[in-house]
Amino acid sequence: MTDHLVDAHAPRDLHAFIAGLPKAELHVHHVGSASPRIVAELAARHPDSRVPTDPEALVDYFTFTDFAHFIDVYLSVVDLIRTPEDVRLLTYEVARDLARQQVRYAELTITPFSSTRRGIDARAFMEAIEDARKEAEAEFGTVLRWCFDIPGEAGLESAEETVRLATDDRLRPEGLVSFGLGGPEIGVPRPQFKPYFDRAIAAGLHSVPHAGETTGPQTIWDALTELRAERIGHGTSAAQDPKLLAHLAEHRIPLEVCPTSNIATRAVRTIEEHPLARFVEAGVLVTVNSDDPPMFGTDLDNEYAVAARLLGLDEQGLADLAKNAVTASFLDEAGKARIAAEIDTYTAGWLAP
Repeated sequence: MTDHLVDAHAPRDLHAFIAGLPKAELHVHHVGSASPRIVAELAARHPDSRVPTDPEALVDYFTFTDFAHFIDVYLSVVDLIRTPEDVRLLTYEVARDLARQQVRYAELTITPFSSTRRGIDARAFMEAIEDARKEAEAEFGTVLRWCFDIPGEAGLESAEETVRLATDDRLRPEGLVSFGLGGPEIGVPRPQFKPYFDRAIAAGLHSVPHAGETTGPQTIWDALTELRAERIGHGTSAAQDPKLLAHLAEHRIPLEVCPTSNIATRAVRTIEEHPLARFVEAGVLVTVNSDDPPMFGTDLDNEYAVAARLLGLDEQGLADLAKNAVTASFLDEAGKARIAAEIDTYTAGWLAP
């Protein structure tokens, strides 16, 4: 965890505005959202794990030397999810944390292969996430939808299993809306996953791969041309290619930007060097997201505060940024209109004399 990254530069009243602002989040990982309290509880359930059972010790455990180290630590937390009860606990608690930040809608990236290969029955896994989703929506009012993603480091076997789980009508969960690709990019070229994305898209799922987080712009081009990406996860290196920025802007292909994550994994050296402002200047539709928030010592509120500083935003600018995520989401039009109206009402009330 990287507490020093929490943005302290935004004015106090701007933090208060952000805390109450209705939001949507489009790039946040299921296991990566486990709070220190939940990680410690899961580690205590499974004492053979190397993950600390003390929430305070997790601060040091979640300090990463580079992206490869982050993946190693991330997978050690994945290994704590061993039963359907673990899955349900994690999902419900993630929803609770999202609701605390006034998140009205979230597309949670889930990697079912990581659980099924550890012996969790696929049907039990689906029932666990769906049960947690429905209970959380009833209790907190936060709507969850799923993105099933391929863990790129696990190769084509994981791609086959992920697309099978995503397209089998006997297993496919009601909340599933999209298909993704995560994990390391170096040594994991995007084009090899084209057949799996083709099958997912044919089954009605949206394409949302990670691309250009730790590699160059070509990875993003590959995601667009080979995987038919409708949004790009991270897309950090797009700033290096003016033609690519123009393409993203012209075709309204959103970037799911995660500033603090990019610093914590060393994908970007310093927050001042983050390309968020260049994306906006180029006319690209950007959304701000938290990625793996407890692991990076952040949350969505903090990411909005970081964006406010990088982009020089006031309250109205932050409200517009929040509406970007609603626009870029896969929520139905009535749901989008409802959240956008709530954002407008909240902002007007805040700014009223």
